[in-house]
Formats: sequence, C-alpha cells, structure tokens
Amino acid sequence: MVRSQIVARGVEDTATLRAMRVVPRHEFVPPQWRADAYGDFPLPISHGQTISQPYIVALMTELVHPRKGQRLLEVGTGSGYQAAVLSKIVDTVYTIEIVPELATTASECLRRLGYGNVVVRQGDGYKGWEEQAPFDAILVTASADEIPQPLIDQLKVGGVMVIPVGPSGTIQELTLVTKQENNVLERVLLPVRFVPLVHPR
Repeated sequence: MVRSQIVARGVEDTATLRAMRVVPRHEFVPPQWRADAYGDFPLPISHGQTISQPYIVALMTELVHPRKGQRLLEVGTGSGYQAAVLSKIVDTVYTIEIVPELATTASECLRRLGYGNVVVRQGDGYKGWEEQAPFDAILVTASADEIPQPLIDQLKVGGVMVIPVGPSGTIQELTLVTKQENNVLERVLLPVRFVPLVHPR
C-alpha cells in the first residue's frame, strides 16, 4: 500500500510513511470490508461516513508537517484511523466526532489497539476544542462550505490547517491554511470529495 499508492504519488515525509506502514488499517474498517482495507479508495464505515483512501490520509498528514512535541486537532474522527496515524508522530491528538456512536466505537478501537495519546470527544467539530487550544496543526476530514473561524482562532501563529472546502455532494477543494501573525494564507491544493462537516445551527 505505502509503496504503490503513497510513495508512488509523491508523499515523501519519512515520519508520515513510517506511520502509514505501522498502523493496521484493517482494524479501522467494518469486518465486511476488511479484505479491501488496503485498496486505493475510501470505504464506508457507518452512519453515512467513510474512511478516506490511504493516499489522502498520508497526504493530509504530510501537509501539516507533524513532528514530536506537537499537539494536533482532528475534526471528524470517523473510524479513528487518521488519528491513529497522527498519534505515531506527535505527542497528543485531540479528535472530535459529532456522531455519538462513531465517537464511542473509535474511542474503544483506539484504546484496544494501544493509542493512548489520542483523546476522543463527541461534539461539534466546527467549534473546535477551545479548552485544549492552541494547536500546532488542525486536520478536518469533512467538507465545510467555508473555513470555520473557531478553528482558525484555535491555531497557533505559524500553525497550519488542511481542510476540504466546498458544498457537499460536489467536488471540493483541499485547502492548506497557514496562520501568520497578522493574516491567514489559503492555498488550494487539489480537488477532493469528502462527506459534509455536520454543524448544528
């Protein structure tokens, strides 16, 4: 998987590749999909949600330049796979899932597999996790119509966020956000398709 789907498509970060090699992706997909766990495509989990294809997980990880000593926020825990990958690199991963059942199953799976530096919270990821802010980096694994201001506010100066931006049901733009002292830079990277970021009004 790592050689043919990830390295072959340009992901080079050593820590990212090491994490992708050691995290058992099949443990994070439903039993009926385990035979396809290492294929180059997303898979359904439950409640209309998916686990992203391995390349996208690796790309989003590389884009935030994770390293030892960092504290990261993930919005959209899903199965817990992306959080597990990040946890192999950084000190602590805080991850938020709005679907209660997914938050519970992801938390149980991560605990069973020994990912003790991942903290799962059930709640509205659009609002971030103010009590634990600021974060060195934020990954959003669901598409938003616009970049949530609370997430920008919770980034450290110099921090980065990667987020798919655009309406649900259409092609979105994977966007890299860099927070500077006096402004915020946005760079569109590539077209993607993610499930929508649920945000109760």
